[in-house]
Amino acid sequence: MVELLESAAEQLGVRVSYEALQTVVQTGLRGGLCKVKGEWRLIVDKRATSEERVATIATCLGRFDMTELELPAAVRACLRTHEPSARHRSTAA
Repeated sequence: MVELLESAAEQLGVRVSYEALQTVVQTGLRGGLCKVKGEWRLIVDKRATSEERVATIATCLGRFDMTELELPAAVRACLRTHEPSARHRSTAA
């Protein structure tokens, strides 16, 4: 699932990287989404488990409109499971 989510990120133009992070933020995610010099980056703790990586990537990608992307049904289901609530949705896109 991690590889499928990374592929979805690539289709969106979001660069995924794995780095050693010092702390886990209050959300419980092992990383996060940011914009660096106009490019979206998703940084994931390289020590995160596969389940934590899936949760982090899916939660961050859930902020983007993915209706036009060709994604397997399993990936869409995963994204729905980790979708941020509408009140926390950013204008990422």
